[in-house]
Amino acid sequence: MDEKLPIQPPPADPPKGPAHPASTVRISRREALVNTASKVTLRSLPRIPDPVKRFLLARRSITIDGNTLDTTMQLFLAAQRVAGLDGLVSSPDVAIARNQLEITAGGFRQDILVQSVSNLSIPGPAGPIRVRHYRTAQPHAPLLVFFHGGGFVIGSLDTHDDLCRLICRDGGMHVLSVDYRRAPEHKAPAACEDAFAAYRWALEHAVELGANPDRVAVGGDSAGGNLAAVVSLLARDGGVASPALQLLIYPMTNPRGETRSWTLFAEGFFLTKRHDEWFMDHYLNGADVDDTDHRVAPLLADDLSGLPPALVLTGGFDPLRDEGRAYAEALLEAGVEVDHRHFGSLIHAFVNFFPLGGDSAIATEEMISALRGHLARG
Repeated sequence: MDEKLPIQPPPADPPKGPAHPASTVRISRREALVNTASKVTLRSLPRIPDPVKRFLLARRSITIDGNTLDTTMQLFLAAQRVAGLDGLVSSPDVAIARNQLEITAGGFRQDILVQSVSNLSIPGPAGPIRVRHYRTAQPHAPLLVFFHGGGFVIGSLDTHDDLCRLICRDGGMHVLSVDYRRAPEHKAPAACEDAFAAYRWALEHAVELGANPDRVAVGGDSAGGNLAAVVSLLARDGGVASPALQLLIYPMTNPRGETRSWTLFAEGFFLTKRHDEWFMDHYLNGADVDDTDHRVAPLLADDLSGLPPALVLTGGFDPLRDEGRAYAEALLEAGVEVDHRHFGSLIHAFVNFFPLGGDSAIATEEMISALRGHLARG
């Protein structure tokens, strides 16, 4: 049974919509029609046979740097362009961008049942932090502390709800998803301070959550992958028990990096260079740290030795491809155990697109299998 509990009693179903104030943003009639059409398209994509997808794309494929784009992702990107949506960030207005991502994520919501889902509130460095606990029926199972992506600006517990449910169900583990403070309301290093506080809380309360206190891992996608890497560094340097594993899904590791992948995929592949600059401006402009600080750029840390094993995922059409690969290589050079899985046909955010089928579903399944295998050790 998938039982849902709110932050405060009495028991009730949590709200179905966005977990943030952006849910109150008013949208125009045109935007509503676009969102309705997009939802129909997203629901239909998994049922379209591959030959039909190729026909709809005029049998044209996209090959860059030796990689051929997954047909499902190519059709998804084409559908976004037709709908007038600009990839990951739909508007320079933060509230609208947040709201639109919630709507897009809701367009392919799945019915993934786990033993229970509970919304909780835990202590944080600047006040309570909202977290969501996904409970598995497996006894003494590992716990993954998960940080959602979204450039430290957008994204939420809800945009990554399906992914966390899937990891919990198919990985046979608990997941604690963290609603860390976001920019521009909260500049760096607020997000990593919340992430580290949530990790320490998870260590102390793993038994209460029904999890194995010796198998607490951290993980996240994109900005969340950055936070997982930073938390691993902070734990080592702060004398806190090391995570059992760091799951780094196309992590942002160096915002100053001018890589080949940022040149190749600056436009047209969901995450764009313009989006990244928008994220970093909100996250770092006026912050107490700059883009060379290891709490922002873990790739620039002076010492990467002594960190927990890493499972690193990269995509062939992702602007973050090369800095994810560079971080995996730097960890290896520092003597850290690394399992780097590269999926050449996929774009940024592919683990969120598993409901659409195609290579995203295959890659997400492989990730969860590898995650489960790594956390089964010891």
